[in-house]
Amino acid sequence: MQVDQDLFLQIPLDSKQIIELFTQATNWQERYRQLMLLGKQLPRLPQEQRTPQAQVQGCESDAWLYHCQYNRQHYYLGDSDARIVKGLIVLLLAAFNGKNTDEINAFDHDDYFEHLGLSGQLSPSRTNGLHALIKVIKYYANAQIKS
Repeated sequence: MQVDQDLFLQIPLDSKQIIELFTQATNWQERYRQLMLLGKQLPRLPQEQRTPQAQVQGCESDAWLYHCQYNRQHYYLGDSDARIVKGLIVLLLAAFNGKNTDEINAFDHDDYFEHLGLSGQLSPSRTNGLHALIKVIKYYANAQIKS
């Protein structure tokens, strides 16, 4: 299914801005609030694009992820039916959008979430869903090498 390419570029912050934003949050409640606010900024996928082919397996909540590549840079678009997952998707898109395959493979997501103060704060099911999203992001980036 074709997705409007402009949607891939609508993530308002990059990973450095995200880290700065979360560094200012002094406790888990403030970081949780930031996740919710970021999730509200995520463009909602139209219902017809919430297809089984785009659905991320391994997430407790429904989540969808699309990928496109332009000039060797990867861009992702995602959505979820859960607000906290939408916020987590924004964190991932900020980290991975506009990166090449090598940068995506080298990205230390554990360190990123440690800097955000989220390591150990998410439930095991949310952590599993987060890892499932990262796995799909890396899969798409590496699948493009072969094509």
